[in-house]
Amino acid sequence: MQKQATINDVARLAGVSKRTVSRVINGSLSVGDGTRLRVEKVISDLKYSPNTQARGLASSRSYLLGLIYDNPDALYLDDVQRGVLEVCSNLGYELVVHPCRYRSESLVQDCLRFMQRSKLDGVIVLPPVSESESLAQALKESGSPYVRLSSVALDEPKHIVVSDDRAAAAEMARYFAQLGHEKIAFISGPQRYKSSTERMEGFQLGLSAYGIKIDPERIVEGNNTYETGIECARHILQGEDKPTAIFANNDQMAAGVLKVAHSMGIKVPEQLSVAGFDDNMLASRVIPALTTIRRPVRQMALLATSKMIMSIENNDKAASNVAAKVAPTLVVRESTARVASTTTDE
Repeated sequence: MQKQATINDVARLAGVSKRTVSRVINGSLSVGDGTRLRVEKVISDLKYSPNTQARGLASSRSYLLGLIYDNPDALYLDDVQRGVLEVCSNLGYELVVHPCRYRSESLVQDCLRFMQRSKLDGVIVLPPVSESESLAQALKESGSPYVRLSSVALDEPKHIVVSDDRAAAAEMARYFAQLGHEKIAFISGPQRYKSSTERMEGFQLGLSAYGIKIDPERIVEGNNTYETGIECARHILQGEDKPTAIFANNDQMAAGVLKVAHSMGIKVPEQLSVAGFDDNMLASRVIPALTTIRRPVRQMALLATSKMIMSIENNDKAASNVAAKVAPTLVVRESTARVASTTTDE
């Protein structure tokens, strides 16, 4: 078996000290270009992979980033992790994930213990946990670098990446109105979450520009799960006076609406237009394929990770200059259509 190269081998072949090799690995600007290129060539030739723990000892860092979440949507989490790891893999960081309970009384203590136990250099916080001001304050007081993903600007630019969900929901409202829909229902997410209120208020404001108001009985609160999408759809679609369009707070619940419509013999989109929010993997695979709002989750995670590492490296100005807001976009597929014209039987 071929012996794995060590930092001593790199230093010897490059004609430099181990300290210089360590500085090149850690991206120090104190190393001249010629020396850095020479060391990088030896590292490449030897296929040398620096040990993360050794790097941490040399630089007082662990090269570990944390991801804190309480979100039932596995597809959303997968997109986030892919975005984070895209940056981590290029810069030599590793990712440690930590599920928690957003409504737990011990949320702050639990998250701080996780960070201390794992010796994290910084942490990325996903919604709805990112909406906890007490956690954000505790992270600031501890001096731990952190970035929050959210649908509203809850923090200063270096600590936040925002998805403009309100504007995106208003775009969906305009789309429905332009298709001629007036009898519209909305399945919201939990109203204790800012993302849910942003989407509902944005959708209502968008409709109001066309003189359309949603009947309060057609606004039903779900829990962002497929199962609650089914429950809410059954409630909305009972009785004779059915809506011609339903907008759900996320794709999981919209898929639940499609399930109920199929079981009731309601044709989508001929009799009922259905739309969701997120554009995760599910949206393009259900039948009919789902019209939705594409939220650039992976891009948000990538931006958050870039901000995080800049803050860890004491470059707060650069972290603040990285984009803090992304714009979700409408994706039209097969589940929506113009409202069917009504005719009177002779």
